[in-house]
Amino acid sequence: MNQTLRHPLRALLLLALVALTPAWASEYVPPPGAWAHQPAAELGFDPQVLAAALAYAQSKAVVVPSDMHQVLLDAYVAREPNYRVLGPIRDRVGSAGLVIRHGFIAARWGDIERSDMTFSAVKSYLSTLVGIAIADGRIKDVHDLVSHYVTDGQFSDPHNGAITWHHLLQQTSDWQGSLFDTPDWADRPEGATPADWPQRPLSAPGSRFKYNDVRVNLLAYALLHVFKQPLPEVLQQRIMGPIGASRSWQWRGYRNSMVLLDGTPVESVSGGGHFGGGLFISTLDHARYGLLMLRNGRWGSRQLLAADWLSQATAASTGNPEYGYLWWLNTHRKAIPTAPESAFWAAGFGGHYVYVDPANDLVLVLRWVPDLAGVVTRVLSALSAQSATPIAGMKPANGYSANNPHKWHSGSDTPETHETVHFQRTALNQ
Repeated sequence: MNQTLRHPLRALLLLALVALTPAWASEYVPPPGAWAHQPAAELGFDPQVLAAALAYAQSKAVVVPSDMHQVLLDAYVAREPNYRVLGPIRDRVGSAGLVIRHGFIAARWGDIERSDMTFSAVKSYLSTLVGIAIADGRIKDVHDLVSHYVTDGQFSDPHNGAITWHHLLQQTSDWQGSLFDTPDWADRPEGATPADWPQRPLSAPGSRFKYNDVRVNLLAYALLHVFKQPLPEVLQQRIMGPIGASRSWQWRGYRNSMVLLDGTPVESVSGGGHFGGGLFISTLDHARYGLLMLRNGRWGSRQLLAADWLSQATAASTGNPEYGYLWWLNTHRKAIPTAPESAFWAAGFGGHYVYVDPANDLVLVLRWVPDLAGVVTRVLSALSAQSATPIAGMKPANGYSANNPHKWHSGSDTPETHETVHFQRTALNQ
């Protein structure tokens, strides 16, 4: 069954937003290598309040320690058995961010051209590739059994054989097994003692939400079998190339994630940076992707995603109402009380976000800033009453990182003149 029909109220809201958008939103999309700025005031912001919002974001950035290998070990060794870094990593250097309204840059800070790790924010890109596979007819229906498409044994037993693409996308599959020498239970293990971890009771597919990178890697592995082409190539051809992204981004897997595809070794990419690897991408390229989502998969005159895919991808999961198809949702305005319920975002470890707000024609990208709710609250408060969606009871939010001892600040950059900035970086500098 189409997910949109399962959530008629959300579908009606999205359709209403699409219907209203042309009356007030620009159709501007940035050409390759450049992006037009407009003064914050002309985009509906109070410039001083917006500058304060950017200063707040920078004060909440977490960029130390810089050594990413040590950061990952500190985060996971104590609670995950046999944890090791399997894929490439990149040390963090500084925070960055972009505020996009009506397609134009309203404000920015930091090195927005640096390709950085993005951790689980790549999961939303993986969701987009599923939408492309369905539109192409490679996957007939999101509720099809994955075992009909992947026949190498990963979905062969009775429990795993009941898993659908829908379950993998909502992280409700409870797939059991090992992928690239990592068992499913080793990622965020459950149980009173280590002996309990591999003996956990199984939940029927679709009945329970469990955030798990091994299973998201399994989704990427399954899609590799569907496309029969490396996923970074598919993403470049179908999304990143058409939206004019730079060539500095990379999507990587692990040193042990090479698989044979029609006899040719191909790297199966990871759905996050939990074990290293994942998507390395600039703030600017993240923003282009966010703008594509804001425009419901349309870029200029080209419809790159099926028009109904995003409404399916952002429908609330039964296992977790705040999660869709690898997108985080503001269902009942629980996560960000000051933001519209229609807002959704990609999120990654350490404070990587691509926040998409159709009601306010807004995209916000944060790098190394864990407090999404606090930043969104302050950016929305900078919008004038004439241009913002009224939000009852606007008040500062506590944010996602209440106990953050690290602070970093640098000058903000809120352009107040019309300009088009041209970007030169074309290679990932390791």
